[in-house]
Amino acid sequence: MYVVKSPLSDADLKTVSEALQGALVDLVDLSLVAKQVHWTVVGPRFRSVHLQLDEVVDTARLHSDTVAERASTLGVPPDGRAKTVAATSGVGAVPDGWVEDGDAVGALVDALGAVITRMRERIEATGEADPVSQDIFIAVTADLEKHHWMFQAANGS
Repeated sequence: MYVVKSPLSDADLKTVSEALQGALVDLVDLSLVAKQVHWTVVGPRFRSVHLQLDEVVDTARLHSDTVAERASTLGVPPDGRAKTVAATSGVGAVPDGWVEDGDAVGALVDALGAVITRMRERIEATGEADPVSQDIFIAVTADLEKHHWMFQAANGS
């Protein structure tokens, strides 16, 4: 079997691969959470929240692919399987059933906040080990923080 070899040392690869895998799981789950809320949001701000949720889904999916491909580039097989996401994500659950627009916004503020916190930890962890992966985490975090700001502004929180 052909195996992709990493240019990183074993210690750096361990740090970076854990960060990339964690980011992948969080981004996959964030896209699923945002899509679930997108399908179930109700209320007077339905349309604007509904559309804003799709923007989060698009961002999370785009970045999850970038993160997974970086892992592959470094010789680490990414794992975005449902069971892995369910077991290791830091996003948290969303309510069952219909979700009032204000609650939907609050749920996304919380979900984005959780992912941003973990992404900032990954930025710190990968600075010495692999600045290329760190740059990816910085870009992901910048986009997520923009969504976080917009959802907070929509909720006045």
